[in-house]
Amino acid sequence: MEGFDDAGVFYSDNFTGDTNVNDNHINLQAVKKKFKEFIRQFHGDNFNYKYRDALKRNYTLHQYYLEVNIEDLASFDETLAEKINKLPTEHLVIFEEAAKEIADELTAPRPAGEEKIQDIQIMLNSNGSAANLRAMTSDVVSKLVKIPGIIISASGIRAKATKIAIQCRSCSNVISNLPIKAGLEGYVMPRKCNTEQAGRPKCPIDPYFIIPDKCHCVDFQVLKLQELPDGIPQGEIPRHLTLYCDRYLCEKVVPGNRVFILGIYSIKKVGKPSRMDHREKAITGVRAPYMRVVGIQIDSEGLGGGGVSVVTSEEEDLFRRMASSPNIYERLAQSIAPSIFGALDIKKSIACLLIGGSRKKLPDGLTRRGDINVLLLGDPGTAKSQLLKFVERVAPISVYTSGKGSSAAGLTASVMRDPSSRNFIMEGGAMVLADGGVVCIDEFDKMREDDRVAIHEAMEQQTISIAKAGITTTLNSRCSVLAAANSIFGRWDETKGEENIDFLPTILSRFDMIFIVKDEHDAQRDKTLARHIMGVHMNSNQGTNEPKEGELSIDLIKKFINYCRTRCGPRLNAEAGDKLKRKYVMMRNKTLQHEQKKHSIPITVRQLEAVIRIAESLAKMQLLPFATETHIDEALRLFQVSTLDAAMSGSLSGVEGFTTEEEHETLARIEKQLKQRFAMGTQISQQTVLQDFAKQQYPERAVLKVIHTMIRRGELQHRMQRKMLYRLS
Repeated sequence: MEGFDDAGVFYSDNFTGDTNVNDNHINLQAVKKKFKEFIRQFHGDNFNYKYRDALKRNYTLHQYYLEVNIEDLASFDETLAEKINKLPTEHLVIFEEAAKEIADELTAPRPAGEEKIQDIQIMLNSNGSAANLRAMTSDVVSKLVKIPGIIISASGIRAKATKIAIQCRSCSNVISNLPIKAGLEGYVMPRKCNTEQAGRPKCPIDPYFIIPDKCHCVDFQVLKLQELPDGIPQGEIPRHLTLYCDRYLCEKVVPGNRVFILGIYSIKKVGKPSRMDHREKAITGVRAPYMRVVGIQIDSEGLGGGGVSVVTSEEEDLFRRMASSPNIYERLAQSIAPSIFGALDIKKSIACLLIGGSRKKLPDGLTRRGDINVLLLGDPGTAKSQLLKFVERVAPISVYTSGKGSSAAGLTASVMRDPSSRNFIMEGGAMVLADGGVVCIDEFDKMREDDRVAIHEAMEQQTISIAKAGITTTLNSRCSVLAAANSIFGRWDETKGEENIDFLPTILSRFDMIFIVKDEHDAQRDKTLARHIMGVHMNSNQGTNEPKEGELSIDLIKKFINYCRTRCGPRLNAEAGDKLKRKYVMMRNKTLQHEQKKHSIPITVRQLEAVIRIAESLAKMQLLPFATETHIDEALRLFQVSTLDAAMSGSLSGVEGFTTEEEHETLARIEKQLKQRFAMGTQISQQTVLQDFAKQQYPERAVLKVIHTMIRRGELQHRMQRKMLYRLS
């Protein structure tokens, strides 16, 4: 009989007699022989000896590991694959010994000085479907499992002893080559010295200490895995799992990577509490789970997140037919949140955001972002949050957050102390975890100003730089930002103009498209809207999720977006570039002619790049290599109905490049005079100040803007007139 029916036969203290030792030794040899046959004999087409050649190549390059696919092992010998799945701890050791012996055969004779054969690490990978982190129960302890997730933090590289040598302090007796179990398990030191005590006093209790120079160590790293957002039930907190990686599995991933982890679900002792009382002593048998990693597959295309599977040849044909159809742009826009009535231009801009432009790396090493940022600004009840929720569902990689519940560290990255090692480690925030996808930020205006400033770099340079607690590093945050905000008065006030907005110019200029969403009162429109909403509510009980004619299903949109993003990177062609150049020059000349006017709108390079990105996303929808003049026309139209219209209405006259230099100088002079006249926090009468500045012939609109800005910043306080109090009461 072969195999290991008893999980504990590998520890010498469990053996009861020589017969068991011999039987198990024979079983060991039989299993090892099969593993050696697999490495030697497994071949693919044209007798390509996959693992034998890979082992020889890696050993020659001083990379002492071998990657093995479990499906290959199962096709060679089903019993071996079952042993690896059911009892991986015992059989991986035998597999590594077999690989070491095969490497000895393949590389002999070796050069002088390399006679000793190196240990080989076996890394496993699997094409099987992954289980959910919440399905990890006590039944799968010590078994091989595959789970998806996001790496949110990584420790530094540390050393773990695999064999130690201990010495007695009293009699200097040395015990060498004591094996230590793999993973996060330690070694319990003997309490008594076991040497003969003839003719001298006994050694004291706990006499042993470790000799560091005679220990054999390997590198290891501890990672923290968070479950994917799609697998989290409504209203629950994401679960985490500690990962233990050793040797060549270290430094394979960074925070923000979406991964598939293949490993042994293990348990470790819970750390001793600081104060042991009788209640804590009663739960000494409790163990904490962790994962001993034996294989990492990085999910570079977001296939594990959001349910996007590998594209088949039939789906590829379907996507190419869809892209070549002339109405794909309109179909995609109509399929975005079909239950929301109207807002077609906003839906078109969201379609462009989901597809994205082309990221460019310039010869001097700088990069230009391809992701499009959109801001929805306006009245409550205009379905802004519903659009954000739909984008979270349809984007291949997405993170949804609310401005009030998000801090700067939660959006970017935080540095915290590892409780076990007391070293500082870094945890990625929402924009790091959404690398390659979309971040939806609701209630953007409710964020604190300091927290909004933290995402400036992430929105334009698409990196997050951290310099704190001795850690200086840069993380990638290549994601689009879709934000929704209300005006400062709750509802949009047409008489207030730019005072509706409580944003600094620095953040507004980083949005490619800014839509003012107003709840307009129109009897005919209200009637159509009410009819649409009634239809949505009346048909919702039928339980049919089938899309209407002409609309695309959510799964199809998600796969199509992922296909376009990964397979196409268009550029502007010469004719489109010339047309955009002429339009840009015309707009600049137009603003120069009208620069004395109140609402002159100079077009800056940042807005020019926004139009280029929109045109590239339109070409990417059709899987075209170049953006043409028609794409430029549509991109300019979208830019016109969003950012330019908002700026022309005076609602964004504070945006960078959206006011003249004279107005900026006027505002600066007014602010300087106010600061000279009033101390910090002084109560002022707005009417009195307006009268004083009117004598100096300053425009009332500019004075009001400065006063309201200083009041918001807490530099001044508003004192209401007694007559106004009577009027309000």
